[in-house]
Amino acid sequence: MLRLLGILLTVAAAIAAAIVTWPQFFRLERSYPFAQIVSLRGVVVLVFGAVLVLALIACLSRRTRAFAGSIAVIALVAGGVNAGILVSRGVGPGALPAQTETSIRVMTWNTAGDATDAHLIAQTAIAMQADIVALPETTIETGEAVAIAMREMGSPMWAHHENYGEREGYPDWAANSTTLLISPDLGDYAVVDSTADGTTNTSSVPSLVAMPVDGAGPTIVAVHAVAPRQAFMADWRSDLQWVADQCAGGDVIMAGDFNATVDNMARLGTGSGTLGACHDAAAQTGTGALGTWSTDWPRLIGTPIDHVMATDAWTPVGSVVLDSLDPSGSDHRPLVVQFEPAG
Repeated sequence: MLRLLGILLTVAAAIAAAIVTWPQFFRLERSYPFAQIVSLRGVVVLVFGAVLVLALIACLSRRTRAFAGSIAVIALVAGGVNAGILVSRGVGPGALPAQTETSIRVMTWNTAGDATDAHLIAQTAIAMQADIVALPETTIETGEAVAIAMREMGSPMWAHHENYGEREGYPDWAANSTTLLISPDLGDYAVVDSTADGTTNTSSVPSLVAMPVDGAGPTIVAVHAVAPRQAFMADWRSDLQWVADQCAGGDVIMAGDFNATVDNMARLGTGSGTLGACHDAAAQTGTGALGTWSTDWPRLIGTPIDHVMATDAWTPVGSVVLDSLDPSGSDHRPLVVQFEPAG
């Protein structure tokens, strides 16, 4: 009887390990709680490592050796696969090559509202020589202060924003706003009108779409999807689909807080795209596994939910996740990507 129970528990453990490691196979990557678990692969590796150690200790007893040995093998394989996935997506440290006349640098930073000083945001954007800056959870007042500071430092920017206003239950919440800064060197841009009904924008917190006035240049999408809390899973899935729809093809660059990892985006890409026709630039340039949230955790066990993406019109040539700004106040890290025009 005990032997049969051991076999059943081993099979159950193997299935659980498979689901946690690759929920996409079971179509659970956007279902609670597997969406949250797979977003923390670094933590998953540590958990499987701890299970492996405990199982090996249990192997010292003859009574539990067979069962513990089976669990040890499962933990070793599952932990190794998860670690391999992280390495394949890139564990850094990343770098940005020298800029050329045709390159574009894109920075995204969820600033957590007033938690991050506007002058510091401007200094960071200047240091990174950013041409596009997506700032989820940033009011237009802060965005304008950043743009003014950047202008005074010799790098003027146009400030655009989307604001859902004073929403019921969330008064004075900075996440009601998303700001986008664009260098005048890229031309004039206008924000596409949208509403917060889930058809022309993300559901609970705003994104924005900026298009070149003269039609020359990339469409730029500053993204902020709602966090996948249990009560908001349907809204979160809808937000990811809306974001994917913004990148149907052509010349598009998206940046922001997607509140999702590339695992969560499975089956939302078209062709070889990660999300719609857009590709995740960090994963293409060796930093895709570095956690941008939370700054309370080391990058290797954090979750990479902030992204910069682009269609095949652009080739990413470098990326960095900045952890030197962890004490700044925000719970997110800035991500900077450099693109060159494809071909």
